[in-house]
Amino acid sequence: MKMKLFKKNEKDEEITVVTDTYDSADVVSPEELARRSHLPVWSKVLFGISAAALAVYICAILNGDIADFFNRYIGSAVRGALAYLTYLFPLSLAEIVLITAPVWGTLVVIYAGRHYCYSWKTVFTFMLIMASAASMLFSLFVFGLGTGYYCPTLDEKLGLERTPVAPEELTRTLDILADGVNGALSEYKPEYGEDGASVMPYSYGELSRKLVDAYDKVREEYGFIPGLSSRVKPVMLSKPWTYTHISGVYTYFTGEANINTNMPDYTIPFTAAHEMAHQRGVSREDEANFTAFLVCIASDDPYIRYSGYLSVFEYVASPAYAADKDGYVAILRRLDPAAIGEMQAYNDFFDKYADSVASEVTGAINDTFLKSQGTPGEKSYGMVVDLAVAYYRGK
Repeated sequence: MKMKLFKKNEKDEEITVVTDTYDSADVVSPEELARRSHLPVWSKVLFGISAAALAVYICAILNGDIADFFNRYIGSAVRGALAYLTYLFPLSLAEIVLITAPVWGTLVVIYAGRHYCYSWKTVFTFMLIMASAASMLFSLFVFGLGTGYYCPTLDEKLGLERTPVAPEELTRTLDILADGVNGALSEYKPEYGEDGASVMPYSYGELSRKLVDAYDKVREEYGFIPGLSSRVKPVMLSKPWTYTHISGVYTYFTGEANINTNMPDYTIPFTAAHEMAHQRGVSREDEANFTAFLVCIASDDPYIRYSGYLSVFEYVASPAYAADKDGYVAILRRLDPAAIGEMQAYNDFFDKYADSVASEVTGAINDTFLKSQGTPGEKSYGMVVDLAVAYYRGK
């Protein structure tokens, strides 16, 4: 504001003297300046939690039993709390946060400029405050998902013998999966579009309920899978997201299983079950794929079973073809023509998204992240083939 001083000269004439202009909002008392120069208690608490998370993470890397304990008990509580908090919100909260990031990022910069740009000390304090907020993401990762990468493997928990796969085992597994596809389609024939792609016969809310019921059935046999009432979240920007080749993602900081709704419908139940597996502490990608398979084929709903069998059929098909072309062709000939049309429709759909810079960037990031967690990277998705062969080896 402008401050005016009024003086009188010898002739009693009023003279106006204008002083320096300043904004009263910029005036901070010494006490307030001292407060802004010190780290708030909540930031110190967050740093303390992240330090504990780092200690847990190191212990998990060094000892699988410790990792399993934290993932099964502490992690389940964290994931369950987040899933509960975001359950009633119908849209993906993580997507909204990312979309609005430029807005709240700008607001943070404006706030910092108005309240912390008094000295290098206050600037440094604000940077520490932001670092403490970021450390919360690390803590949520460790307690919610990170320890799961170092647990005993799923084949150990299921009592499977995961050994090198023989060519005849690939053919036999593919044959069993073909039976599963045909059996599901004999029980229920979905509607198909002109492109040959099937139409999922229910909403995402109903899909969530059916998958939760299927998880409860699998949990009766495999007790390490925790009980959790959760839902899948359709992503609003699914069409542009398809250029990244990502069909779903579990956002550990919101506890949400996010689904790309632009993908062909038959892939969605399997993808949803995969992301819900992460939601239940199955961190490794091949294990999340196989858990999704077990859940889908345990469902009372034939379309969900169809999704599970056909999705894993596609994983096994390529190595089975390489191992035994004649056997592969024989199996394909007896596969329901509707399923063959479905796979062709998928190939036609994916052609326009096949080559994209976005997929190369996201693929490299995902591969680097997965390798940093002790997995083979993006190759681990296809390792579900080993688990499928091991599963049917004793059946």
